[in-house]
Amino acid sequence: MNWLEILGWIGSAVVVWSLLQTRILRLRVLNFIGCAISVVYALLGSVWPVLGLNLVLCIINIYHLRKLTAQKETERAYKVLTVTPQDAYLQFFLDQHTTDITEALPEFNREDTLNGEATEAHIVLHNDETVGIVVLRDAGAGEARVLLDYVTPRFRDFTPGKYLFRDSGLLHSRGFTSVVAPAPANSQTSKYYSALGFVPEGDTSRLAVAQ
Repeated sequence: MNWLEILGWIGSAVVVWSLLQTRILRLRVLNFIGCAISVVYALLGSVWPVLGLNLVLCIINIYHLRKLTAQKETERAYKVLTVTPQDAYLQFFLDQHTTDITEALPEFNREDTLNGEATEAHIVLHNDETVGIVVLRDAGAGEARVLLDYVTPRFRDFTPGKYLFRDSGLLHSRGFTSVVAPAPANSQTSKYYSALGFVPEGDTSRLAVAQ
């Protein structure tokens, strides 16, 4: 097998890998990379049908990537609906995503949290689709504690959290000056909150709420 064939196999492997992704933005990025590699392979190997197909796929991916990034970075794309922890729709959403929440956040105790610790809940919407839930406890002195921060797989690209915690102004409007989230060191949770601007503090991370 020569280097050109290896290049072709790499392009095909990346395309297949992209189709295994649950996050649509990551799927599009990886699919574009795989198709671009396949374009180079087809061009050097004079495989014109493969070249044409992957050129078209590259253009399609670029179109959707521009649309996704433009839409996700505008405040018009996201809205937050504040509800009580016992809200009927909140309960329905949690019921529908119980398995995924348990896998992603095994420490979350729904009964104790929603009927005890929680003081407020926020439903994150992307246009008319519910993409996430954030449940908070007012710890006093302007501090909000995150009890649940769940985003559906398709939207796990930081933008819902970025909007709610940093861009929406919601927490400031509710009198909070900082928000603290559980984030054990070197965990995926810690990396997620670091990407949102939280500062590590032992097994938690803290974000100063912008005014």
